[in-house]
Amino acid sequence: MSRASIVLGQTAIAKAFLERSAGPLDLDVREVKPVHRAFRPMVEEAAYDVSEVAIVTAIQAADHGRPVIALPIAIAARLQHRSLVQNSLFSALGPADLRGRRVGVRAYSQTTGTWVRTILETEYGVMSRDIEWVTQEAPHVSGAPEPANVVRDPAGASPLDLLREGKVDAAIFGNDMPKDDWVRPVIPDPEATARASLERTGVVQINHVVSVSRDLAERDPDLVRELWHGFAEAKAALPGDGPDLLPRGEDMRHSVETLLGSVHNQGLTTRRLSFDDVFGEGCRLVG
Repeated sequence: MSRASIVLGQTAIAKAFLERSAGPLDLDVREVKPVHRAFRPMVEEAAYDVSEVAIVTAIQAADHGRPVIALPIAIAARLQHRSLVQNSLFSALGPADLRGRRVGVRAYSQTTGTWVRTILETEYGVMSRDIEWVTQEAPHVSGAPEPANVVRDPAGASPLDLLREGKVDAAIFGNDMPKDDWVRPVIPDPEATARASLERTGVVQINHVVSVSRDLAERDPDLVRELWHGFAEAKAALPGDGPDLLPRGEDMRHSVETLLGSVHNQGLTTRRLSFDDVFGEGCRLVG
């Protein structure tokens, strides 16, 4: 097998994979922090042989025919209901109150934000078109659509600054969730609500998946299959407590199809995609 460059973040499964696979596989491990800085060069230029990418980035890459193949391997996920917050010094809003309001998010295509909008749509009947989305960054995939109700903050202020100053009514955060005393969830009791939603719907809110360059897939398909097995071993080594938030293969289909339906409603794709449109080639590669 050939030598392959790889970019992964700091998730437990990524660390376990590298610990187990760095020897058997000839991997050139590249460090990119934060890992989302690797997503654009991966999908636009296939800058690496293997890279973690956000699932919405993978969806938009498939929509626009970029030279990457998404593998059906989830390596990051979270319960997303807690990610939508407000400033209690200015408001006390619930999900239905967001209609006609402004919500800050780093990028409209950011996966955490996309899942939050999916939750608002499917669980609360609030459509993305009912809200103005204040952003700082463009999509990782050049040419990916953004609806008319998506704006850039003219000063480039961060979602945190906008929320702190009351310039947006709510904002979306992932790992960068602020700790300020005034931060309050928009969705009441978000952790319990998220657990109940997962149990009721079976939808896992996947953040990141593994992708490979088309060049690697064509010149060394055996290595791609070894990635599949390596991540399976890494997952098996993790603690098994709680629900499975890292589905693989066909186990991802229901969650991905749910996301894809809302992604199109949100104006993030040019057409309604299916699981097979995004992950079909990857499924065939890994057998």
